[in-house]
Amino acid sequence: MKNKKIIKGYKTLISSSFNVDSSTDKFKDGIIYTLYSDEFNSLKVGFAENDKVLEKKLSSKAFILLDMKKGNKKELFLLITTLKELGIKYSDNLYFKYSSSLMRHLSTLGWPIGRSLYKQRKIKKELLCA
Repeated sequence: MKNKKIIKGYKTLISSSFNVDSSTDKFKDGIIYTLYSDEFNSLKVGFAENDKVLEKKLSSKAFILLDMKKGNKKELFLLITTLKELGIKYSDNLYFKYSSSLMRHLSTLGWPIGRSLYKQRKIKKELLCA
């Protein structure tokens, strides 16, 4: 019999900081969205106060709107914090390099990503009667 060594370890949580005002502004409703740039193969997630602000962002850049829904800045804050803890890197302006792993995380977290770039797998279970 071989001697087996058991190593006990403790996982630590990585604290992260993301500057968002602690005022009630982060609870203000608006639009959370996901944009895609084919040229840079990147995603941008964000928050806009209304449709006009979002339209302005779309017209000024070469981005395609993947999806949007009603939300608030707190949801954006939670998403960024979670992605950071998952080890997904982003730039200062919340640009992410596109990957299927990132799309899967965004979908799991309930972020609007549309269906054009990410197809969710459907798992079907069948019961066999004997």
